[in-house]
Formats: sequence, C-alpha cells, structure tokens
Amino acid sequence: MATKVHMEALSPTMEEGRLVKWTKQEGEAVKTGDTLAEVETDKAVMELVARADGQLIKVLVPEGSTVPVGNVVAYIGAPGEKVPEAGAVAPAAPTPSAVSPQPLVAPTPAAPAPTAVTTDAARVKASPLAKRIAKDTGVDLARLQGSGPGGRVIKRDLEGSSPAAPSAPVVVRSGAAYEDVPLTQIRKTIAKRLAASIGPIPHFFLTTEVDMERAAEARSALEVKVSFNDIVIKAVALALTKHRACNAWFQEDHIRYWNEVHIGMAVAVEDGLITPVIRDADRKTLVQIGAESRELAERARNRRLKPEQYTGASFSVSNLGMFDIDQFTAVINPPEAGIIAVGSIVPKPVAEGDKVVVRRRLRLTMSCDHRVIDGATGAQFLKTLKQMLENPLAMLL
Repeated sequence: MATKVHMEALSPTMEEGRLVKWTKQEGEAVKTGDTLAEVETDKAVMELVARADGQLIKVLVPEGSTVPVGNVVAYIGAPGEKVPEAGAVAPAAPTPSAVSPQPLVAPTPAAPAPTAVTTDAARVKASPLAKRIAKDTGVDLARLQGSGPGGRVIKRDLEGSSPAAPSAPVVVRSGAAYEDVPLTQIRKTIAKRLAASIGPIPHFFLTTEVDMERAAEARSALEVKVSFNDIVIKAVALALTKHRACNAWFQEDHIRYWNEVHIGMAVAVEDGLITPVIRDADRKTLVQIGAESRELAERARNRRLKPEQYTGASFSVSNLGMFDIDQFTAVINPPEAGIIAVGSIVPKPVAEGDKVVVRRRLRLTMSCDHRVIDGATGAQFLKTLKQMLENPLAMLL
C-alpha cells in the first residue's frame, strides 16, 4: 500500500507551509530520510523528508502551493501502484508570485480593473526590496539567478551586481494603480503574534540613558571583534541573573521564572523579523556571544535556522541603532515578559562637575508585561543594566 507524504509541522508554530521546490520528481526512487521537497515555514526554509522507501509515484501539490499541516502532498509506493486522484486532496491554491504580470486586485463594484504591467522587470520574480534596489542601481533583474523561495530574486542576489549596459531609452507605459503582494509565511506569523501581543498584553515602557564611553574603550581594546549589541546582550543576561522577576514567562494560570538565561536577538530578514536565541548567555564570554550572534544572524538571513535555534528565549533584545534610531519601543514576544529596545550611540554634551563634555550616550527602553513585571521591578533591572554597561570590565572575561 502506498505511503502518504504529509505536509509536516516543521516548526513548533507552523500551521501551513509553502512548497518551494520538489527536489525529487515523480518516478524517482527514494529512501527513508531523503529530501523530497523544500518547504517555507513561518520561520525558515526546511526540508520535507521521505518516511518510507520506494518510488515517488505521485506528486499532488505543485511548487508554489500553500498547504495546511497534515494535508497529503505526495505518495511513495511501488512503480505503477494506484493512488487517489489529486483532486481528493484539495491543497490550497498556489501562492501567486510576489511580482506578477497581472497584479492581484481585491474586487470592488466601483473599482476599474487595473491595467496589466507589461515591462520586462515586472515579469521577474523578485521581492519588493530587491526590485527597488535594482531600479535605483540600474541592475537588470532578468540577468540574475534568484536564491529566494521559488527562485525569487532577493536583496543578497544584487550584492556585487553591476548595472545593465546603456541601451535605448525605455518608454514607460501606464501600469496598474497598485500591486497586491501575498503574505509570506513569516509575515503571516508576525501578524498573528503581534496581534496576540500588543492587544492582550498590558505593556508599559521604561527608558534610561547610558554612558557608553568605557564600553567603547573596552571594545576597542579587544583583539577579537565584538559589536556593541554583543556587549548589550551580555549585560542584559548578567542583569537578569540578579532580577529573576524579569526573566519570566506569563502562562495562563502561572508565571514561569527561569533559572537559565536565554536571550532572543531580533534579526531583520528579507520578509520580516526573526529572533534567534543565544542560550545560557550569562555563562558565555563576550567573545563567544559575538561569534554565536554573527553565525545565528547569517543563518537567519539565509532562512536556515533550526527550530531549536529560534525557540525558548526567556527575554529578548531588539537593536535599531545601526539605522540611526535614537529611541524606540519594542513589542513583547509572548510568552516572554520583557524586551529591551536599543537605540543608536550618539555623542552628546553632558555635565561633568562644572564642565560640559561630549560623551557617547545610548538610550535603552524596556517594554514590560505588567502582569509579570511591576514598575519598580523593571526600574531596578534597568538600573543594574546601566551600571554594568557603564562599568563593563567584568563582562570582558
């Protein structure tokens, strides 16, 4: 009897997956453990593997389709073995390309149908960011091999690409008034989790300003490269060991106070945000944190994180300082009870005795779940964190 190949839950929060690519074709022999397909989950691109030996006798779901977890996507069996018709499975309709020759339009009675985009660039599958960069730099997207889901051209594919050779002027034709881009799996998950956070969770925010002169001097003295974000992560981890009330999860009928410190590190990726986890960050040296954070960030951007690398954080850090953001408030990632938002390090005039001097300053804003953390509790944690960052030598071991 033929073995069903189901869309498996490849991440703890996965509800559906988009079948990016079949790595085995109908008629090919397969063994248990062989990769059958690449699937885009809510967090990464994962491998769907065979659970039986035999031949891939029927593929039910085409590439690009979004399928709920549990649905049958293919069959493995003996050559010529009969299997149910594809229509009996009824997979979800294929997800349209992010850039399509005919833009999708939500029908409304009074709205005129948009005119199809007829330029060559519109026919290339590319992310909106890649399309904008290509337009600004003069790179021809049609010349690039996309490395994103379904062969989609993404930002990293344009790195090092040279502009197209000059050619005859292009006549700009009238196009659609707008373009509807389908949600990716990661963007769907972000939307759900934000709705489950900012609404139900009673947030409050605490901000402090830190003198980063000593931290900057200590960082410059290190032979091994570490970032200011690595220093903040290490300081947050150590501060949490002294303020267990902030290293906690809110559960339905109890609060879980962690004895271990696992720091979630927010990383911007092509289609949204993901938070890989540095486990036992309080026990790791600054150099170890620096190396691990770079590796996790790279895996996150390539959509190659494993579930154990992005789940289980007890507290999180989000940094927008590299984008010249002085201060912001971050949304708590439930069930965690807090998150630190890190701004940019800015030279500012400050009073030092009876003199005014210029010092490098950093603003930190803590978002707190008031069901777990009270105002004074959060303020005490921030005070400890500030002291550690302003006297960082103990963290450099």
